[in-house]
Amino acid sequence: MTAKPPARYLDRSTPPHISTLIAATSLGAMSMNIFLPSLPQMAEHFEVDYALMQRSVTLYLMVNAILQLGIGPISDKFGRRPVLLGSFLLFSLATVGCLLAPTAEIFLGFRIAQAVVVAGLVLGRAVVRDMVPANQAAAMIGYVTMGMALVPMIGPAIGGVLGETFGWQANFVLLLVTGVVVLALTWFDLGETAPVSTGRFRDQVREYPELFTSRRFWGYCGATTFASGAFFAFLGGAPYVGSEIYGLTESQVGYYFGAPALGYFVGNFVSARLSTRLGINTMILYGTSISTAGVAIPFVFHFLGFDSALLFFGSITLVGLGNGMTMPNGNSGMLSVRPHLAGSASGVGGAVMLAGGAALADLAGSWLTGSPHALPLIVIMLSSSAMSLVAIVYTIRRERFVVGA
Repeated sequence: MTAKPPARYLDRSTPPHISTLIAATSLGAMSMNIFLPSLPQMAEHFEVDYALMQRSVTLYLMVNAILQLGIGPISDKFGRRPVLLGSFLLFSLATVGCLLAPTAEIFLGFRIAQAVVVAGLVLGRAVVRDMVPANQAAAMIGYVTMGMALVPMIGPAIGGVLGETFGWQANFVLLLVTGVVVLALTWFDLGETAPVSTGRFRDQVREYPELFTSRRFWGYCGATTFASGAFFAFLGGAPYVGSEIYGLTESQVGYYFGAPALGYFVGNFVSARLSTRLGINTMILYGTSISTAGVAIPFVFHFLGFDSALLFFGSITLVGLGNGMTMPNGNSGMLSVRPHLAGSASGVGGAVMLAGGAALADLAGSWLTGSPHALPLIVIMLSSSAMSLVAIVYTIRRERFVVGA
């Protein structure tokens, strides 16, 4: 790989600064959760049921998954920079629409349009893979996702204060300002990193089978999907477990919700420090093993007669830790299988991960209804984590015995 000049801040002739990549990937996470505490207020403002406003989350996730399939190949053909700039511009315009929407239906339309910001997450990883080799990419992605992990930890708290003090619109004013700042930062700091493509977009799409027939790609994809699936299941079931089973207050549930996020932050730091030295497969193996062990703890103790909120949520911290080690390395692995299709791999992998995680979150909510204990959620999370471990073991064996698979 040709050596690239060192990054100089706000100089798009050099590779982008890591802070630019963190900002680009974090904007989508911020858009996802900052306004959630204001949903009841928004339902009252638009004079609709809360369930209708809740669709601003569901529809956003669905469109995110769909867009990820197209953003990758488009960026492989036309470049990372124009796609990122276009997505951040459209996101900012859609945010203005959310602020000015006179009805809930129009708001939901603009909210769906905001999903275009997912390009930052998809292409942030692809830009890293464009710049550095696979093991080094895993370390750099670790730093990027470590910074991005802070947003889900503090976003709802900031949004709650803004909504309570200034009204729900304040959340979208902040999103608009942040979107414009990220757009400007991308314009001045992020030059084109993708290899030059001379083929037609139609030819790019025809290369999908090359990616889909790679068993190693699906191995990495399975490891990340099932690892994140355990966390999505936690998000879908933990509020019920905390309030209905353990009798926690809303503030206590919010406090315990930070446990896996803290573990994820630490896991990202470990990944950033050790991935280059140990290799992506070893890091994923360690990460999925830690996550599976973390969910196994409350599973075993349940049958021994020990059950408490501290035991459950404390153990889930290990799931966050394991995922923090698994996700950046799994993403790097997916992108490295077919480097010339890095954007496509990032998009497909992200879409599969999001769709699978959403399904597990819904399953967790359904199975927990009426349950007197947390075992249904624990079983779903343990099964998903165990499958992520199986997936990386398969991938390691495939790489060892089938060269170029």
